[in-house]
Amino acid sequence: MPNSFGAGPFADTSLDPPVRGFLHQSATTARDGLVITHGAGSNSRAPLLIALAEAFTGAGFTVLRCDLPYRQSRSFGPPRPGDAAKDREGLNNAVTALRQLVSGHVFLGGHSYGGRQSTMLCADDPALVEGLLLLSYPLHPPRKPEQLRTQHLPKLQTPSLFVYGTRDPFGSPEEMESALSLIPAKTRLLKVEGAGHDLGFKGTTKQDGLTSLVLAEFQEFFS
Repeated sequence: MPNSFGAGPFADTSLDPPVRGFLHQSATTARDGLVITHGAGSNSRAPLLIALAEAFTGAGFTVLRCDLPYRQSRSFGPPRPGDAAKDREGLNNAVTALRQLVSGHVFLGGHSYGGRQSTMLCADDPALVEGLLLLSYPLHPPRKPEQLRTQHLPKLQTPSLFVYGTRDPFGSPEEMESALSLIPAKTRLLKVEGAGHDLGFKGTTKQDGLTSLVLAEFQEFFS
């Protein structure tokens, strides 16, 4: 497996909203690319995103980990109710920017809120990317299972790999399996035993075993 170059800052201000984050480029010519983004109170510097970007770059991908528009506007705090539509526009622009850098397939994904916005974007635009990588999809608010965030899933035509901790308070594995049954596209649920919503990434803690597992599952699922 080739070594990867370090990540460098990335910005494309020709797009509205602009794309900002970090670009990881492989030591060998990469054909495929991955756009990955963060959850609601986080940013593109999240340890989980960095670790996954390094793993995928080592496998020959070009990876863009980006800040959603709400995070570009505010350095802390969760998104506001009116931010979601613009955040999806930002993800669309990030895919556009990455397609200018790679000649092969482009995948999209994110942690929690970022993953949910990715699914909503692709439900409306099935041809946007070749696949989705969804980390800790926030199926419902903790302790509020009646508030399911599944309304768009029956329209999702994009193959999707879900990575989910078995102790995630945003939904049980059984609830996730039920939600995936609503999706007409090819799906897979990778369960991480004992993990919560952060999938074991706290502070600067790194879970190299998890990133290797996610990469292997991703390569097999999308092969």
